[in-house]
Amino acid sequence: MSSKLKVELLRYTPDGEKLVASAAKLCYSSVGIDKIEDNLDDKKVDDFLNMLMNLGHESPLEHVTFTFGVEGISRVLTHQLVRHRIASYSQQSQRYVKLEQFDYIIPPSIESIPEAKELFIKAMEEDQKYYDQITDLLFEEHLNDFSKEGYDEKKAKNMAEKMSIEDARYVFPNACETKIVFTMNARSLYNFFKLRCCNRAQWEIRELAYEMLMEVKKVYPILFKNAGPGCLIGPCPEGKMTCGKMAEVREKYKYEE
Repeated sequence: MSSKLKVELLRYTPDGEKLVASAAKLCYSSVGIDKIEDNLDDKKVDDFLNMLMNLGHESPLEHVTFTFGVEGISRVLTHQLVRHRIASYSQQSQRYVKLEQFDYIIPPSIESIPEAKELFIKAMEEDQKYYDQITDLLFEEHLNDFSKEGYDEKKAKNMAEKMSIEDARYVFPNACETKIVFTMNARSLYNFFKLRCCNRAQWEIRELAYEMLMEVKKVYPILFKNAGPGCLIGPCPEGKMTCGKMAEVREKYKYEE
């Protein structure tokens, strides 16, 4: 069966916008630590955050972190996601979790062509069948070996199952659905959104980036007012590879006062 993208913001630094403004205030004034939050009303917080963006002073953004829970995504996506190295990841393991019926992601281009979709689903069903068969064959072989080595039945079965799914998982495709929890700070998220909200990003991670941006804007709209694809507040960084839709993109991601 196919799966639908689900994104949840599980945790985030409380009073994050004020924290970033406080850190910035310390950098640009002689005030002591015990007074950095004095008189920081909403307008002054906004002013500090805008100043940071205009100066390109992004290090204070690193004090605020966000933890997301995501499911209904493929391993195609997570292979791209983990390239963003200033983050922490916890992904569902195919080594320890036996997939009795794996979910998978169908690309929209395949979904839209009935014949292609039929072939795709057939391939997924075949993968599940072969995974089950290979798992059973390996399980019997490993169970026999562990029994000969003198392990008790329960221990032998647990070890045999782990080893069988560890190697049988090689038959699974990149379309295989996965789940992941990850944490990024605001500065890393700005970079992530700049690259992955771009129309030239791969469709699945672009959808994830958009949903993530909508989630963080709900809690800290000022902090992420300039977050989005690279063309949001400047020229398109893609040069000759531009999608040519900068006005449309800016309208989609514009900050609402």
